[in-house]
Amino acid sequence: VVGMKTALARTYPKAHFQRCLVHVMRNICAKVRVDDREKIMNEFKQVHQQTNKEEATAVLHDFYTKWGKVYSHVIRSLKDIQPDLLVFYN
Repeated sequence: VVGMKTALARTYPKAHFQRCLVHVMRNICAKVRVDDREKIMNEFKQVHQQTNKEEATAVLHDFYTKWGKVYSHVIRSLKDIQPDLLVFYN
């Protein structure tokens, strides 16, 4: 994705890069216990159902807080790509 993001920036310098939410959710599912998948996915989907970016960011940070102790590796990965998660709100 880094290569794709770089190529997009070079070709379309004014374009904004939005991560595919389906792929993000698939990646999360692959890294959490089967017993937690439904709950964590339902909570993550709430991020993208907010009416504005501020609300979505607040819900995302609550998600980080709730799941950070159990799935620190997942939360770290999400924080790394956070600038690309909520671009569609701009």
